[in-house]
This record gives sequence, C-alpha cells and structure tokens, in this order.
Amino acid sequence: MGKATLVVWFSILVLVGISSNRTVKAGPINYKDALAKSILFFQGQRSGSLSAASQQIHWRTSSGLYDGRLAHVDLTGGYYDAGDNVKFNFPMAFTTTMLSWNTLEYGKRMGPQLPNARAAIRWATDYLLKCARATPGRLYVGVGDPNADHKCWERPEDMDTVRSVYSVSPSNPGSDVAGETAAALAAASMVFRKVDPHYSKLLLSTAKKVMQFAIQYRGSYSDSLGSAVCPFYCSYSGYKDELLWGATWLLTATNDVTYVNFIKSLGASDSPDIFSWDNKYAGAYVLLSRRALLNKDNKFMTFKQQAEQFICRILPNSPTSSTQYTQGGLMYKLPASNLQYVTAISSVISTYSKYIAVTKQTFNCGNLVVSSRSLRNFVKRQVDYILGVNPLKMSYMVGYGPNYPKRIHHRGSSLPSLSRHPQSFGCEGGFQPFFYSANPNPNILIGAVVGGPNQNDGYPDDRSDYSHAEPATYINAAIVGPLAYFAGSSKF
Repeated sequence: MGKATLVVWFSILVLVGISSNRTVKAGPINYKDALAKSILFFQGQRSGSLSAASQQIHWRTSSGLYDGRLAHVDLTGGYYDAGDNVKFNFPMAFTTTMLSWNTLEYGKRMGPQLPNARAAIRWATDYLLKCARATPGRLYVGVGDPNADHKCWERPEDMDTVRSVYSVSPSNPGSDVAGETAAALAAASMVFRKVDPHYSKLLLSTAKKVMQFAIQYRGSYSDSLGSAVCPFYCSYSGYKDELLWGATWLLTATNDVTYVNFIKSLGASDSPDIFSWDNKYAGAYVLLSRRALLNKDNKFMTFKQQAEQFICRILPNSPTSSTQYTQGGLMYKLPASNLQYVTAISSVISTYSKYIAVTKQTFNCGNLVVSSRSLRNFVKRQVDYILGVNPLKMSYMVGYGPNYPKRIHHRGSSLPSLSRHPQSFGCEGGFQPFFYSANPNPNILIGAVVGGPNQNDGYPDDRSDYSHAEPATYINAAIVGPLAYFAGSSKF
C-alpha cells in the first residue's frame, strides 16, 4: 500500500461530482463480464512462480522466488495485497475467506468462472498452508518489509528490497491474524470438499490447529509486530472479532459443538456499522444467522437479530442508519479506499437477502419493512454504481466498460513489463518518468476495483492518490459474490 507522502509535479484535472438530481444513464450492465474480470484480477497480484500456460495476465511473471529464505522456510506464493510488493497475511487471509464464502454461496451461478474462482482461492491457501505448517508452534504472517518497500517504485519481478519474514508465536501472539487464517482455511476446505477431498481435509485439519493457537495464546499481532504491520494493517478492532469469525467458520465446516460453546463464551455483542478486513463482527453475525434461518436453530436467534440491526445501520431509509451516501447514491464510509467497505458490506447483505428469500421472511428497521427484494435492489445499486451507473459514468473496475481508471496506483501496472524493458529499474528508478507521469499505465490490470470516488462522486485518476486509485485483493474478493448473483439471475 503506497502510504508514503509523495509530491507530484503535475496536476490532473479533478473531476467534480454531478448532482444526483440529474439522471444517470448507462448501457446495460454485463455482470458475467464483470465477474470474469473480477476473478482474473487475482492473477495480476500473484507472487511466486508463474506458469506461462496458466497466466492470462501476461505482463506479470515470476517474483518473490526466495520468500522465506531469511527464516529458512519456503514462503513462496500468495498475493501482493494491493499496489505494492508486500505479502500481508491478515488481509490476504480475509481475501481468501471472502472468496471462499462467495464461492460457497454463489458457485452454482458462476458458470465457467467457478474453476477460476477455485484456482484463485487455492493460490492463497497453498501459501497459507506453508505459513501454518512450516515451523511447529509458529505462524508466519507476512513477507517483505513494508517500510522499505513503500520507498520504492519497482516491479515485483525486480524486487531488491529486503524480504523480511514476520511471524507470531506463543510468546508473541497474534489471535487476530491466526483467527482469520483459520477462517480462510476452514472456508476453503468447504470449497474443495467434493472436488479435492484430500486437499479439503488438509485445509480443515490445519484450520483447527491454527484456531487452537489463536485461542490458547491471546494477543494482537499489532502489539507483537509493531511497525511491520502498522499503520498498514493494524488490527484496530482488536482480536475478539477474529476469534468469533474463525470459530464461526470452523463451526460451519465441522458442526462441532465445541465451537458453539466457544462462541457463546466470547459474549460478542458489538454493534458494528462496518465490515472489512479489520472488523469481522457483521460477517460472523450473518453467517451464524444462517443457522437460525435455514436450520431453525433458536440458539442462534441472537445473531440473526444482530445481523438485522447491522443492516438497519446501513440502509439509507432506515431510522437507525448511521451510514452516509454520496449524492450519486454510493455508500460512503471512510475516505481511504471506500469501495472496500462498499463491496464487503454489499456482499454480506446480498447473502443475508438470500437467506431470508429462502425462508420467505422480512424484518423491520423501525417502521421500514425490509424484504429480500429490497436488499437485492440496494446491493444492485451499489454494484451498478461501481460498474458505471454514477454521475461520472466511470467504471471503477479496470478494463470494464468504455471509461475506467487509467492511472491506478499499482507498481506492476504502471511500469513497462519485463518483455518490453528487460533491465531492472531499481528501487527508485520507477518514479521518474513513470510514477510521476500523466500518461496512462502501460499495463492494464483487468478486473481491478480501485479505492473509488470521493464523497462528492469525484475521481481524479491520479496515480499518487492511493486512497482512491489503489486496487486491493479484498475489494475484489467481496464483489465476486454479488456479481455472481446478478450474473446468474434472470430477475433482480
């Protein structure tokens, strides 16, 4: 995540948002195309050895081939989180959990994209398994010094920054990153249960061990690792939400009553109005509510109520809403990378709408009656905004539609590929003339969803503006579900 403050000598015209009183028209949304591109994006984020036969984003080649060597272990593979060349396991594991959840819920609607979704998940889980199994009693949680990396602007294939290895252990705990890793492995085990039973069992057995580690050795990885993860991916919400999230996924994968008892012991009663790589309460509430709705298990009614209270804090017409919206109709949570919240929240609301559709239920936000259809319409408006139905008629998914971000904050995309420029740029060689250039990026990172517009529906398309111009794996992982739903549906 390019967090260093950078002075840019050129200025790009800041596009000003248009009043919502004006009609926003756009061509028909091609959800199948958007779904395919949203999954293809992950190939552009791959670390490790890339095979030309399976790599469709051809300007990316192998990188990070010695990751883990400083700790005498193999930690190759996985994903770079965003526009940098660092592997942060906390958001990577959340990305994996969300991709897996969306594949479980909407796999039948994905059509030919289902194998590609599984491949995207497996690229992450192969790496997460290495991190969990390489050294007994230790969980590796990241590769690459973020502070050194963010001083450079170079292709991942050219990396010459130190590939520091970070881990948590009983003496330096990380219940948050361990709980999320357990969630990712457990969720993925369900994805592969029928298509690769042996791999599924390995994922689940590892998830159980990692979850036990998270429970037994309590503590935040932010405290253990400091500047290696903060301020980039600090666990601001603490680790109780990851313990709840991890236990919820292990319960879902195993039906083991032990996890029910643990979930009760946590006494999770937080009332969030956000869902993200950091704060998992809302996701856990929605997933646990499935047991109340579909299994008619009254032990989980409290979580159904909490899920509905969360949704009531999101919907714009709800009397208990605490969520702002732009004039163009986009949910607006925070200035930095706002679309990560839009896609994550839209994903869980889409899934909850599915649950209440199956059971033919509605619920109330004060005097507002909320139905499955109204939730789907809400999600559709958010997804359509991202895909171009907005005041600027700008698609915030790279490569989708005629008008999309051309200057994204992404090292590999913004620098000429190895095939065009075989010589290394070095740490700072990419700043001039490429980072500071007003020219479009030479490589199109197809499917990348960027941080998105500002609160005025404006988007400057400025490479240095990482808060709006940087894509991230967790933004895409969350939107895959709603896109699959709409791609596979003849009615909205």
